[in-house]
Amino acid sequence: MALQLIAARATNNIIGAGPDIPWQAKGEQKLFRDITMGAVLIMGRKTFESIGKPLPGRTTIIVTRNADYKFPGCMIATSLEDAITLAEAEQLPVFIAGGGDLYAQALPLVDDIHLTTIDVEPQGDVYFPEVDFSTYTLVDEQQFETNVKYIYQHYRRK
Repeated sequence: MALQLIAARATNNIIGAGPDIPWQAKGEQKLFRDITMGAVLIMGRKTFESIGKPLPGRTTIIVTRNADYKFPGCMIATSLEDAITLAEAEQLPVFIAGGGDLYAQALPLVDDIHLTTIDVEPQGDVYFPEVDFSTYTLVDEQQFETNVKYIYQHYRRK
């Protein structure tokens, strides 16, 4: 099973301001939906709660230290490793979908990175971790210009 990571970041590596995404980029959420439809999404509790519900057409696994945490329609894992084990049983593509701490834990494990970089520099307190892109090959790149410019890049581990 290939483990994938999907993220959107600003040019200054900000991915969040508290529970909020500090930009509006038309079409970026559709791109996320198109890439992840029919897959398993692994996300941290704070990221999940900022969305507020399981996303349609995808299986959601929430990673939280609280073993008693429950949300209808979602699976719960107390570690990234447990979440990956649950995801593998689904026999579907698996994406790490945030937030910052989970991305940092997952980076050494992922085979693919789907990264959208939004051409803004907002204030925020959640960062996308540093990536050694020399260990990856760029396999796809698309540029978009809607209300703001952004670029989507798909990297695969060498």
